[in-house]
Amino acid sequence: MQPETDLIRRWNTAAPRYTSYPTVPCWQHTPDEDEWKNEVKFTFDQLPADEGISLYIHLPYCESLCTYCGCNTRITINHAVEKPYVNAVLKEWEMYTRVFGSAPQIRELHLGGGTPTFFSAVNLHTLISGILGKAVLHPNASLSFEAHPANTTTEHLETLYALGFRRLSLGIQDFDPLVQKTINRTQSFESVRKVTNAARRIGYTSVNFDLIYGLPKQTMHSVRETFRLTNLLRPDRIAFYSYAHVPWIKPGQRSFTEADLPGNEQKLALYHCGRQMLEEAGYREIGMDHFALPADELSKAANEGTLHRNFMGYTTSPSRLLIGLGVSAISDSWLAYAQNFKTVEVYLDAVHHGRLPVFRGHLLNAEDVKMRRHILNIMCRYTTQWTNSAHEKAFYETIAQRLAPHRSDGLVKLSRGKLEVTTLGRAFLRNICMAFDERLYAAEQEKVMFSKAV
Repeated sequence: MQPETDLIRRWNTAAPRYTSYPTVPCWQHTPDEDEWKNEVKFTFDQLPADEGISLYIHLPYCESLCTYCGCNTRITINHAVEKPYVNAVLKEWEMYTRVFGSAPQIRELHLGGGTPTFFSAVNLHTLISGILGKAVLHPNASLSFEAHPANTTTEHLETLYALGFRRLSLGIQDFDPLVQKTINRTQSFESVRKVTNAARRIGYTSVNFDLIYGLPKQTMHSVRETFRLTNLLRPDRIAFYSYAHVPWIKPGQRSFTEADLPGNEQKLALYHCGRQMLEEAGYREIGMDHFALPADELSKAANEGTLHRNFMGYTTSPSRLLIGLGVSAISDSWLAYAQNFKTVEVYLDAVHHGRLPVFRGHLLNAEDVKMRRHILNIMCRYTTQWTNSAHEKAFYETIAQRLAPHRSDGLVKLSRGKLEVTTLGRAFLRNICMAFDERLYAAEQEKVMFSKAV
């Protein structure tokens, strides 16, 4: 039996993805609207002049359900929903600009979903123009959007480029026809090539492909073929995610059974196959699930130590204030989190009545902030450090005890006041971060159903 087989059996347990700390199921102490506004205002006023804010806009609509998807979506073919939703997002943004008290400087702006390209180019122009009309773009601003290859038009690309967008992320998942049919996500290689080439011709400087391992009906052959085709187009970045099977949260995943999914050992083999092919093609592994060519800004950020991770994924610079607009979007003021209502109608009603549409969140205490820094360091730099002061000695000894199995299996190296993730351990970052997750241990959250770590 190979050591890696032993590892996957031991470590492929339910684990958070750590886009935040504390993780959402462990949130407590939801701020009321005034408390949240005060947190946002406090952080905004503390920002250095050259930092700026991050802005995430959730556009939830899709014309059909991709059955693997874990995102918050609304399925409809009625495009009359576009304008009311755009108007609501702009009204929510106006409420935040009143909290700021002055025009914010936007460092990052990302359109996610759902399917942002469900919206017409005209309505996307209305949305982004309205956002930028109450803000200033940072000189090094990064504007990006997610797109479905099957419905992204040249008009979409040209409109968003003219507004300052230079990054595009295409949801591919797998090029195999059987896998695509099973997950109800169909796009041909030719449609992907057409959008990729059009974006580069227009002037986009970074194209990302989202790929997933562990999907139903996926095989070693389909993964190899997907990466062969991917390398023909040479995207600047690749997100290579583990499929999160959570049918108790996303009923659409019940359209196939666990018998259709690769087993633990096979899933790890699929990951290693994709990772090896990426490395052979010149991509560099960055944090968890992400790869980039050396010339891409994400690689440069990793080299320079400025890589950051938040609810938008990996970003090229730290941001202490992330505002999430739209249904289900999550905001982060560094010392507090707030999530919007997850149902479109409830979100629209709250905004219509002039209320920030927040329904849950968390006020971080000093211990939360400390653990958050460690988890961010591990996720972004594969290492973290701490002082061995007398009053914290027992605390870090406890963490070292939790990490003893990880160390024994060669996933981490521990020295006095320092943790380093090994190359082998990079596939198990989520498990390593769990050792620092005090709220998970304190609440004994074994009943919280996270997806598997690998």
